[in-house]
Amino acid sequence: MIHGFTTASLALLDRLSRSVQKHPKRITAAVATLLLTGGGGAFAVASLAPDPADLPVHQVSYAVETLAGNTALELLETPGFSLFRSEQTRSSDTAESLLQRMGVADPAAAAFMRSDAQVRQNLLGRAGRSVSAETTDDHRLLRLTARWAPDDSGNFRRLVVERTGERFASRIETAPLTTGSRLAGGVIRSSLFAATDAANIPDFVAVQIAEVFSGNIDFHRSLRKEDRFSVVYETLEADGEPLRSGRVLSAEFHNNGKTYQAMWFQEPGAAKGAYYTLDGQSMRRAYLTSPVEFSRVTSGFKMRFHPILQKWRAHLGTDFAAPTGTAVRTVGDGVVEFAGVQNGFGNVVFVKHRNQHETVYAHLSRIDVKKGQSVEQGQTLGAVGATGWATGPHLHFEFRVNGQHQDPQAIAQQSEAAAPVSAAARPAFDRLAGAMRTQLSAAALVQQASAE
Repeated sequence: MIHGFTTASLALLDRLSRSVQKHPKRITAAVATLLLTGGGGAFAVASLAPDPADLPVHQVSYAVETLAGNTALELLETPGFSLFRSEQTRSSDTAESLLQRMGVADPAAAAFMRSDAQVRQNLLGRAGRSVSAETTDDHRLLRLTARWAPDDSGNFRRLVVERTGERFASRIETAPLTTGSRLAGGVIRSSLFAATDAANIPDFVAVQIAEVFSGNIDFHRSLRKEDRFSVVYETLEADGEPLRSGRVLSAEFHNNGKTYQAMWFQEPGAAKGAYYTLDGQSMRRAYLTSPVEFSRVTSGFKMRFHPILQKWRAHLGTDFAAPTGTAVRTVGDGVVEFAGVQNGFGNVVFVKHRNQHETVYAHLSRIDVKKGQSVEQGQTLGAVGATGWATGPHLHFEFRVNGQHQDPQAIAQQSEAAAPVSAAARPAFDRLAGAMRTQLSAAALVQQASAE
């Protein structure tokens, strides 16, 4: 029986197979009709399901412990952060104004600073001191640090005001300054100081640039618009922050189509260094072009209307406008021939140089040398004042050759240069000059980028 069923099944399958091969389209249509009919039935069955709104509803409630009372969370500290800010002190600063400018809102800190002797003596009312503050995220003071260099010893002072709990304490520390260097450059639009201000170059560096090139460039009359310069100079740093500028290490000045270069070099064993061109020639001349640091010339070597005598007469010297007390220096090596009071000159110093050269420094507020004393180029003779026939504080300066008045600017620029770099120091000089050329090229790129 089973054998007969199997044989019948095989015969049925054989007939179905032949039918599919003979009528594939009809078989496909039949299968599709069956599937669609089944689908319609399925939709019909689904549409007969109960409405969810008629189903019974059960509400289940559980008690949940509040997080506010979680002991584990109470043990976690809220993450905090510190805020930092730096400023320069002003002469008008009080404890409140300084802290407010630094974003500190802490009456307890202000009260401590007002009462602390070290803070009052070294910080409040002291202009130009670098100060930084560290505060909490709600602007309460954690630490205040002020830094300044009181002298040329190579060290700086650090005043620290620090919070411990709810109390404050102050202390003074001493630490060595570190030396760094900076590159800068500028373009002349109106004056040297305007250009250095635009390039954020300190005035002390600008004065040195003028001093270095004074034998080549008359910075009062010879500057041209679009003249440009590059400079590499020292910075004296405290805790990684520049505290003040130092010596100009090298400089380049393009003036009226000519290029001048200079670098500082101290020969091994020499007592002091000097500026040289990058090929080893000395920049130092027998006479400085100015008896005061770079300043504005108010009256040159020419005819002028005398403000006191009220008549035209030759002005046989140069007047340098400067505040009372500004240091006056000798322009060259020599011996003090006279130091005292003399008629319209008021307090005056005469210095005798070689080759029958003599210089005169008049209207001084004080005299710092005596007759017969030997002086070196750059040594202080006294200070600017308004003694004698003077309408205001200035220095009257004269240069005489064999008793005849000469233009001091011309004499200085024509005076002979000092000796070049010695043969023994030449290898060390050449190595340094190569490094300075690279740095000046980099400074020129900085100047060009800032101009663009």
